[in-house]
Amino acid sequence: LIVITVLSLWLTDTYDTLRGLRHGAFQVVSVATTAGFSVADFSMWPGALPFLLFVAAFVGGCSGSTGGGMKVIRIILILKQGMREIMRLIHPNAVIAVKVGKVSVPDSIAQAVWGFFSVYVMLFFLMLVGVMATGVDQVTAWSTVGSALNNLGPALGEASAHYGDLPSAAKWILVMAMLLGRLEIFTVLVLFTPAFWRR
Repeated sequence: LIVITVLSLWLTDTYDTLRGLRHGAFQVVSVATTAGFSVADFSMWPGALPFLLFVAAFVGGCSGSTGGGMKVIRIILILKQGMREIMRLIHPNAVIAVKVGKVSVPDSIAQAVWGFFSVYVMLFFLMLVGVMATGVDQVTAWSTVGSALNNLGPALGEASAHYGDLPSAAKWILVMAMLLGRLEIFTVLVLFTPAFWRR
């Protein structure tokens, strides 16, 4: 992604060689790790670069880090399990393990990752619709919900400079998204289950 970003900045004459390398590399690392620092207004960068950078934030940091996003290990497991299912269609009787390095991942962990992904997508969609229902345009709603849920900070569209002009109702939805993203989705959702409080 760093190579794509830097090349795009050079080819479109957005920056000279050195500034393109510096701004491009820094911004990709900052957004992908959900650090949220910014040395340039990447929302004004050419083509699909702002969108690609924002998608990188959904992957987020490494497992155990304070970075937001779905975490790299979950994305790796989702991709590997997807490949396993394709191989099962080709070879129905094959026993294919999902491995990270040389270690086989138990099916219970793979199912938990898919459960997390399903809940993540569902909550993202519900919050996206909620923010759009407050009158926010689609690009701003998509990027602010993604930014809040992934603990990124910067957004695109009307919120690229600041979130101050968003409606109050949209801000409350984004506050919930930030809590879900910062504390992990299942941790927060467990607090709302009656079984947790009966213990």
